[in-house]
Amino acid sequence: MIEPLQNSPIVCALFMERELIILNKLGLHARPAAEFVRCARRFKATIVIKKDGEEYSAASILDVLSANLDHGSRMNLSADGPDAGKALEELAALLEQFHQQEDY
Repeated sequence: MIEPLQNSPIVCALFMERELIILNKLGLHARPAAEFVRCARRFKATIVIKKDGEEYSAASILDVLSANLDHGSRMNLSADGPDAGKALEELAALLEQFHQQEDY
């Protein structure tokens, strides 16, 4: 029989993925991309944008801009970590907010 160690933390990584479409007319250009990155950096999860067979860090402004997320672009947003679900939920809501504002 194996006994658990006293006071040892249990770490459970959580991986989630979601497909998103960029709907705002200007795509994810510099200003909304910067806000997207700021939001992604708030989470402990590692967040990755997957588009056209390439992977980009959602925590890097250069990566997000390099992903060329124009109007109508499809991407998979994945998060791996304890707050993965919350991260995907907030980032998807932020993209929807950009679409609602349309001048952003």
